[in-house]
Amino acid sequence: MKAFAHRGGALHPDLVGLENTLRAFRHAHDLGFRHLETDVHLTADGVLVAFHDTVLDRVTDGRGRVRDATLADLRAARVGGREQVPTLVELLEALPDAVLNVDLKDDRAVAPLARLLAVRGDEHRVVVGSFSARRLRRFRRIGGGRVATSAHAAEVAAYRLLPSARLARLVTRGGPVALQVPERVGPLRVVTPGLVRRAHAAGVEVHVWVVDDEPGMRRLAALGVDGIMTDRTDILADVMRDLGQWPDR
Repeated sequence: MKAFAHRGGALHPDLVGLENTLRAFRHAHDLGFRHLETDVHLTADGVLVAFHDTVLDRVTDGRGRVRDATLADLRAARVGGREQVPTLVELLEALPDAVLNVDLKDDRAVAPLARLLAVRGDEHRVVVGSFSARRLRRFRRIGGGRVATSAHAAEVAAYRLLPSARLARLVTRGGPVALQVPERVGPLRVVTPGLVRRAHAAGVEVHVWVVDDEPGMRRLAALGVDGIMTDRTDILADVMRDLGQWPDR
């Protein structure tokens, strides 16, 4: 089972308020995490940055929209009052043995991300996802299928509702390598034994987010999911160590 440090382990007791920073990602890496989840936006001057929100206000001492800020503006802001907002290149270079799970948060970031990965030769060490089906389809088209992608909502629905893996794979055209989903959406249970079974029969992994409690982690591991994304990297590392599945390499 793969262990994903969500935003670098945003709720680890040593990292609260420092999500999506190089300090957070290095901390997760030191714990043994080799799968790191982050989000990307494009600055006003065309730089891809690892940042979740559309605005700086919640996690930094800066103000305003990320898309309106230059890289220099972001350099002046501090996450948690201490850490810089990292560029995606800085993250890729800081941890060269890590696999990044990148959530496209910005329409303008689609083409620059595809170009950056191609130029750097990093297409093999990134999985790209998005809540926007249109954004994800565009990335797949520009990237020519060379970068692994997770499923958008309609593709997840195919694996959740259709009666067979063959039909689900046909409907999704073999696009996603993974279903990255919450365990539940309101009253609807998304991650079921049937969904896991159909995904595996089609050669597709199931990654569940965001799971921060030990009972939930153990329940999903017993169900046979292929990955868990967590903000509590300390808890997941302990659970996986107990299950004999650590370090995650």
